[in-house]
Amino acid sequence: MAAAQAALVAAQTGQMADEYGTMNSDGEKMVIESFYLDSGRILENVEVCYMTWGEPNEKRDNIVVVCHALTGNANLESWWKELLGKARPLDTSKYCIFCSNVLGGCYGTTGPSSLNPATGKIYGSQFPKVTIRDMVRIQAAVLEQLKITEVACVVGGSMGGMQALEWALEVRSLKVRSFVSISATGRHQPWQIGISECQRQAIYSDPKWNGGSYDQKDPPKTGMSLARMMAMVTYRTHPAYKTKFGRALVSTHQQQVFDVENYLYQQGQKFNLRKFDPWTYVRLTQAMDSHDVERGRGSYHSVLQSITIPTMIISISSDVLYPVSDQAELAEHIKTAQHHIVQSDEGHDGFILETRKVGMLLRGFLAEQRSAALEQVVGESPAKRSKMEVIASSKS
Repeated sequence: MAAAQAALVAAQTGQMADEYGTMNSDGEKMVIESFYLDSGRILENVEVCYMTWGEPNEKRDNIVVVCHALTGNANLESWWKELLGKARPLDTSKYCIFCSNVLGGCYGTTGPSSLNPATGKIYGSQFPKVTIRDMVRIQAAVLEQLKITEVACVVGGSMGGMQALEWALEVRSLKVRSFVSISATGRHQPWQIGISECQRQAIYSDPKWNGGSYDQKDPPKTGMSLARMMAMVTYRTHPAYKTKFGRALVSTHQQQVFDVENYLYQQGQKFNLRKFDPWTYVRLTQAMDSHDVERGRGSYHSVLQSITIPTMIISISSDVLYPVSDQAELAEHIKTAQHHIVQSDEGHDGFILETRKVGMLLRGFLAEQRSAALEQVVGESPAKRSKMEVIASSKS
């Protein structure tokens, strides 16, 4: 209901709707008793919040893992509901869809705002740095405890796309048959790291940050709001803002301001209403900055070339945060990859907003993989796989 009301307000005012719906910690909980991080640290009794839709088949090999972006949660219905359900791209009559809140998160999975079992106090600044690989390994650990041995596909956008890529490289305990990475990259570039650092500095500059020892009941909301406002500019585009806002003025309770100013202010306020934890924001942006598939594995291109499972890379044409060139490089060196560009003015958040176009590509790719799997089961020669040549058009 809250998401619907927000969309209605956005439609009436001409503003862009927030890219997510209601965020909470709903879901099942799994405890991983001891988990080794890339840093060498060990986390004890790690809680992972997850949700599933659909049922595992008899072989328990119809699992589709969906990985969320920076501020998402385990409830796929909150932010990608148009893709989920019977006869939809993430078809719950064919697949069991699994989504978990990431390690280091604040929506049900152990993170900086969780209680440290060793001290009985909130981790806060004592919560260690985590990596994208850490997030992926703990998701795999949960699926193992659920007696899953094979994953049909891993799908994710933005930070979720980074996880999808790492699923293909890092996970060996489960068989991963394919993956889809949307609006993501194999390593954070300096420009992306710089944007993350500007947002962290906005949080640090809030007096209520208090060197990281902030009051959980009175966190640095001003800094968090500023960080979100910065992020929202990088998630969209010059044409999108011009179309939605132009130079229109709106009246607030204080003064007359540009419509875009009011929009960004509202987005900052909405973010605080989600109760997103400041240390979580810091740790997750640091995790993205540390993302580099070549770390400890060899050269970047040789690592990508080692991927042999079917792969789909999706780009948003106007993405300034993770430009098409980032994904083109992935597709060039992953020999099994197909690359599709969704034509859109929505920018990076096109992976959330362009659900019809993204869904069309995802439906086709999953159908290809399902068909190939069925052909192998019955022992037939695999039919020549069709290539989707038509690039999704913003006018289609």
